[in-house]
Amino acid sequence: MSTPTPRLERHHFRQLHRLRVRWAEVDLQQIVFNGHYLMYFDTAVAEHWRALALPYGATMAALGGDLFVRKAELEYHASARYDDQLEIGVRCLRIGRTSMVLGCAVFRGVQRLVDGELVYVHADAKTHQPLPVPEALRAVFLGYEAGEPMLQVAIGDWATLGADAHAIRREVFVDEQKVPADLEHDAADLHIVTHALARNRLGLALATGRWVPQDDGRVARIGRMAVRASMRGSAVGRQVLDALLASARAAGCREALLHAQASAIGFYLRAGFQPQGERFVEAGIEHLEMVKAL
Repeated sequence: MSTPTPRLERHHFRQLHRLRVRWAEVDLQQIVFNGHYLMYFDTAVAEHWRALALPYGATMAALGGDLFVRKAELEYHASARYDDQLEIGVRCLRIGRTSMVLGCAVFRGVQRLVDGELVYVHADAKTHQPLPVPEALRAVFLGYEAGEPMLQVAIGDWATLGADAHAIRREVFVDEQKVPADLEHDAADLHIVTHALARNRLGLALATGRWVPQDDGRVARIGRMAVRASMRGSAVGRQVLDALLASARAAGCREALLHAQASAIGFYLRAGFQPQGERFVEAGIEHLEMVKAL
């Protein structure tokens, strides 16, 4: 007889994904239709991969397989209603030779609404034949549950970090934002810039940034902050920024200055930067100058 899975409490989850119940998700009884909880779990699983610093597509391509849901079990305790604010937790319960089990729970405040288990099988993407769970993937999932860091941010020069940094910057600025390629890379990259590069535990590069000394080294000009799309909303951008600020502070800089894209102003405000002056257009994108004392 198999050992029953212990009930997961709020404190068992390293993070809880928040969402609000939409009108389209309630049924004629004015409660969330039971099948939507699987969608809630799936949404939280995607955020769990972000917390692991694993962009799903790139990770599966690198490891040579894919994950397929084999079994999903839900136990309902109480109902969510329209406009409720819910929190969904995901935790890796165990990993076998070819499969892994994720435990999930939905909470409304302190009230538990639904428990669930999702069983995934690691298999060949084309034949769907089971394959052993890669040891590198196993280590990341178990390391996360043990509280280990999922990222490493390296500080260095262009010769050391430039290849990966350039690939991310081209993907974000040139391909996505349509910034002219000749504006993305400049001579400062090679000579007077300190670069930062975040990699996950599989060695995949996820985000980058740089700082340039100004005003005789008193000011650090932060720039070229770029995070791969699949990792936005996670902690990776903040960790790169914090590493750049620490590097500039250690070099004797008294102030950090940057030109924030309008869409990223909130991110920099949360990091302690303050607006300075009026908004302006740079490379076809609205920006705002922001500063922070070091």
